[in-house]
Amino acid sequence: MVVGLLGGAFDPPPLGHVALARAGKEHFGLDRLVVLVSARPGHKAVSTPADARLALARAAFPDEEVVLDETARTVDLLRDGRFDGAVFLVGADEFATFLDWKEPDEVLEHVRLGVGSRPGYPAERLEAVRAQLRRPERVELFDIGEWPIASTVLRSGEPLDEHVPPAVAELVEKMGLYDRRGSYTGSGTREEPEAT
Repeated sequence: MVVGLLGGAFDPPPLGHVALARAGKEHFGLDRLVVLVSARPGHKAVSTPADARLALARAAFPDEEVVLDETARTVDLLRDGRFDGAVFLVGADEFATFLDWKEPDEVLEHVRLGVGSRPGYPAERLEAVRAQLRRPERVELFDIGEWPIASTVLRSGEPLDEHVPPAVAELVEKMGLYDRRGSYTGSGTREEPEAT
């Protein structure tokens, strides 16, 4: 069985993550995709509570296994060996900063990286990162088409409808998650996510 992993804060999950998951499943022939919602991301601050982000991710990926990841760094998640041999899906922008991850070479001892790139993204930027890795053969690039807008832009107060799956936009509105400045409002219903 070929397992894929897709991690992130999902604050909120944009269409780009959905496109990455879809293209990655097809390209690698994944039998199972586990979406890992970082409870406390080690690489960036989030104010939206983990339970709300988990609910948003479940709305974005209704056919996938969506779980809360309590580890702050990817390598810490992988050290127990349960995902050894999986394909960890990341976007090109994320891979461009892969050398800043905690112990990137150890990450590649556990998983392969599937790097989804969009048309026009500078391939030399990705190759420069790959060339500095101990196991560059563990990184495979694939095309996902046009990369939709990122979560950080979504939180800027722009309308969500064109940039997130419809179920996510509906849930954001229902839960009252973000104000016009893109900050978590804390005024939503904070519904508990459904059990999987």
